[in-house]
Amino acid sequence: MDAIIIGSGIAGLAASVRLACAGHEVHVYESNNYPGGKLTEITIEGYRFDAGPSLFTLPQLVEELFALAGENPKQYFEYIQIEKACNYFYEDGTTFSAYHNRETFANELGHTFEEKDILSVFKQLDLASFRYKLTAPIFLEYSLHRLKNYVNMNTLKGIANSFKLNLFQSMNDENTSVVKDKRLVQYLNRFATYNGSSPYMAPALLNMIPHLEQNIGSFFPINGMHQITQSIYNLAKSVGVIFHFGKKVDEILVTNNKASGIKIQDSTHKATIVVSNADIHSTYKQLLPLQKHPEKILSQEKSSSALIFYWGITSLFPKLDLHNILFSADYKGEFQHIFTDKTIDNDPSIYINITSKYKPDDAPDGCENWFVMINVPNNQGQNWDKLIVEAKANIIAKINRVLHTNIEQLIAVEEILDPRTIESKTSSFAGALYGNASNNMFAAFLRHKNFSSTIKGLYFCGGSVHPGGGIPLCLNSAKIVAKIIAEDYPTHS
Repeated sequence: MDAIIIGSGIAGLAASVRLACAGHEVHVYESNNYPGGKLTEITIEGYRFDAGPSLFTLPQLVEELFALAGENPKQYFEYIQIEKACNYFYEDGTTFSAYHNRETFANELGHTFEEKDILSVFKQLDLASFRYKLTAPIFLEYSLHRLKNYVNMNTLKGIANSFKLNLFQSMNDENTSVVKDKRLVQYLNRFATYNGSSPYMAPALLNMIPHLEQNIGSFFPINGMHQITQSIYNLAKSVGVIFHFGKKVDEILVTNNKASGIKIQDSTHKATIVVSNADIHSTYKQLLPLQKHPEKILSQEKSSSALIFYWGITSLFPKLDLHNILFSADYKGEFQHIFTDKTIDNDPSIYINITSKYKPDDAPDGCENWFVMINVPNNQGQNWDKLIVEAKANIIAKINRVLHTNIEQLIAVEEILDPRTIESKTSSFAGALYGNASNNMFAAFLRHKNFSSTIKGLYFCGGSVHPGGGIPLCLNSAKIVAKIIAEDYPTHS
């Protein structure tokens, strides 16, 4: 069948490979002149930056796309496992590296923390592993919206152990009940930001998030995160997917309650299957203006956004690694500013990603490429120009204070990405990075399903729909869509 995919984000690219391998003729329409959505790159005067997602986990989700196409993934996509998940810096002078090896991690924590506190952290990491293994087959790998997916042993096992999921406490409440050292609680709480939520509101079930990074491991593509986009894009072309760049879709056509194609300006393009990899809010409001909209889902609280400074730094910082966090002194206050006050705290936690640590040609000799990010509210019409100036001053002051440097005089090049430009470049509503926030216990069920119940042949993938944002979940959403299409059109499975 003819299939059209709107958008070439990581989920759209993966869906195109899966549908092409299933025998469909696939056309991808992308408004930008490049593939990847948020997962792209920029180059400034000899400095290369991965523009968007910087953490890579579950590489097998990329590898299986190559296997599906009958290719050896190692010939097209190379990566390494990194020793440290992240370096952490606190205002009181505490520092530690979160090593993937548990014994090494325990020894590292032993320099600063008491044994009982270290054991309590590992207790939470073990619980994260249990919860992930219990819930992933139910919530992350299949549609929540098809009854047959609930009638199996995985679901029955999940129901039997549901009391261990702790749906009624927040992440912070559970972490503080188990871990007594506030610094280690802050370390565990930070994983709420992986889906743009607050640890003081998101359910304790989400304390399973660190399992991927800390227990399984994090990885680095040898040519940077953009290699993920490029490798899947090249694979898609090799299996016959046709890409149309610079083509902004104006409308999804619906005939007799069936998707029938798309409209771009005055031209129409017919298809039996239409998959939207665009933000779900934009999909309905802009591409389906005449159809009934799921207002309850679309009106849900949106996730946080990001303010990113891409800095070329004319010095080397041996204390820093690929991933680094400089924590705020008042974490609860920081999230209060983001989700309640809709502004930026004067002391935000700072994430610094430096790919030149592992890919030296990302910066000139003796220099580093700093991706400096803070979590900020999504775009509600704030005075971003003013907020950016204030935030930059606070970020520089904090880096200087914590790292004992004068970073401003080392900044050779700069580019800025804020919620407004995130929205304009990626069509993410309000610049929210993950669609809806997960700040309540029902959040998993309030994400839009991967198919339309009222329009046959219309499907959805990407970070704003089930199962959520981030590279692994986006790749899973593509897999879920491909499964559902195979079920809906069994002769083409």
